[in-house]
Amino acid sequence: MARIISGTQKGRLLASVPGQGTRPTSDRVKEALFSRLEGINAIDDAVVADLYAGSGALGLEAVSRGARALEAVERAEAAWRVLRRNAEPFGDAVRAVKGRRSSILHRERVSP
Repeated sequence: MARIISGTQKGRLLASVPGQGTRPTSDRVKEALFSRLEGINAIDDAVVADLYAGSGALGLEAVSRGARALEAVERAEAAWRVLRRNAEPFGDAVRAVKGRRSSILHRERVSP
């Protein structure tokens, strides 16, 4: 089961996407990615777009570590339902969108 590994939501367990078609980001990869991003001060108050969100674990990690907002896009129905459930504790900081990333990018620009 995925979890938030750092920040305000550290230790929060996340529901996993059922079935096949998604590959969760490992804790080791998340730690390496966020270590680098925090090293260049790219997380605090950022607006994050996760265009292949799956369960939302990567984007939710960013919010837990100080990002201001997350726009998470997922087209698969089962994954989108899990994403919405995982996003609930984060309140208005997370917007879970069901659709294709290309339609979202053409429709609107993620803004701060």
